[in-house]
Amino acid sequence: MESKGNTLVNDCNFMGIRPIMADLPYPQIQVREKNPSYANLLSIDYCGAVSEMSAITQYINNENRLSGERCPVAKTLLGIAMAEMMHLQKLGELIVLLGGNISFVAKYRNGGAKMWTPEYLKIPENLKGMLLSDIEAEKGAIAQYEAHMRMMKDDCVNAVLARIIKDEEYHIMLLHALMQSI
Repeated sequence: MESKGNTLVNDCNFMGIRPIMADLPYPQIQVREKNPSYANLLSIDYCGAVSEMSAITQYINNENRLSGERCPVAKTLLGIAMAEMMHLQKLGELIVLLGGNISFVAKYRNGGAKMWTPEYLKIPENLKGMLLSDIEAEKGAIAQYEAHMRMMKDDCVNAVLARIIKDEEYHIMLLHALMQSI
């Protein structure tokens, strides 16, 4: 954070930030057949408590709060958030191909449904807490994707989820490295 007269300026330059993800291609976005049950499972990954929507929002919130004082960490979190946005987009495509719709409502197997809410987020006040929350969220996402892959018998959908998991594992590695640097 820089001061220019009576004005505070955030001099953290975010030009050129790109999604931070594993250097592997994504499989083609396709499904074997329409399956609303699978679409509902993916809606949980899309906008449930443990979801890409939650990850994006949590990373952006942390990035915003850190950009003035911890620019390199903020840039990393923004790059991870951008990768999570790509995951959200791919899940949205799969949901539509499976016959579902995008409504920011997670649809559960018991018939329940819940609209995404920022109440799902963990917003610690300090950097270490932020990074630990992000690591736990990534681990939760991986566990949920793995559980959903066991429930879905569509190799096309599961290939995309397996590729997303590679990014989440990479994010955990980066977050651990950031923890070591503080």
